[in-house]
Amino acid sequence: MTKEIETLDDVKNLVNHFYDRVQKDDLLGPIFNPILKGRWPEHLQKMYNFWQTVLLGEHTYRGYPFKPHAGLPVDQHHFERWLQLFFYTLDTEFEGDKVMIAKRQANKMAQMFHMRIQYARENDISLS
Repeated sequence: MTKEIETLDDVKNLVNHFYDRVQKDDLLGPIFNPILKGRWPEHLQKMYNFWQTVLLGEHTYRGYPFKPHAGLPVDQHHFERWLQLFFYTLDTEFEGDKVMIAKRQANKMAQMFHMRIQYARENDISLS
């Protein structure tokens, strides 16, 4: 049974189910688990705030999401997998307009992060 994304609890369910999949994923887990070891709750809270801001219009997120991801050893395959898991979580658990908003935002973020990381690598620019 799917439902609309209407409350902070809905956002938390989205984030928790998605990151459960990320942690168990053969491609993404080995990148994120060592980096976030012991700090997953802190990361999840940031993600609650980010998606609460995007999907509910409640401005609780403060920060620059690109900077912590800039030095990760990721390429196009990682971004594709991230989107695949995120979309799967949205499609299996939620419905409505906010699902499309979340997908658009996720696509924008994945494209922007990938382009900036690739540009920095190709031009030997430090992102840290």
